[in-house]
Amino acid sequence: MSRPRPDPVGPGQESVWDYPRPPSAEVTGRRVVVELGGRVVADSTRAVRVCETSHPPVYYVPREDVAPGVLERGTGSSWCEWKGPATYWDAVVDGRRVPRVGWSYEDPTPGFEHLRGAVAFYPGRVDRALVDGEVVRPQAGGFYGGWITDEVVGPFKGEPGTLGW
Repeated sequence: MSRPRPDPVGPGQESVWDYPRPPSAEVTGRRVVVELGGRVVADSTRAVRVCETSHPPVYYVPREDVAPGVLERGTGSSWCEWKGPATYWDAVVDGRRVPRVGWSYEDPTPGFEHLRGAVAFYPGRVDRALVDGEVVRPQAGGFYGGWITDEVVGPFKGEPGTLGW
């Protein structure tokens, strides 16, 4: 399948089609907040922003910036060709369990060591995810966990017809 035509980029925006492959992973000072069950379950100004061609950014929150006792090991696993084996996490807030709310790389491959133990939350499985106060829109498709904000333009992998990208 050929590469799709990127959406136009406006002032202050970036195209996911300019992101690298393999992905970049850099610590950002942006404020990343995750809310679930009426509580802030993660709040960080030192998340790792991962950008990969055709995907909206994913923010990995250091475990120390996740509220204590919220995460419990979930079921299943997956493999990323770049980052290695993924571990899934459930969130438990006031007795409510949200299965597979996020994932982490407990033993990431070389080059991605700074992701070790940080948790990426699926924005579509929490009440709200925010970057610098902007409410995030989830990446389509259920499998991918990209965070769509006004600063990124697609089209994004995960939408119908994108399987071969």
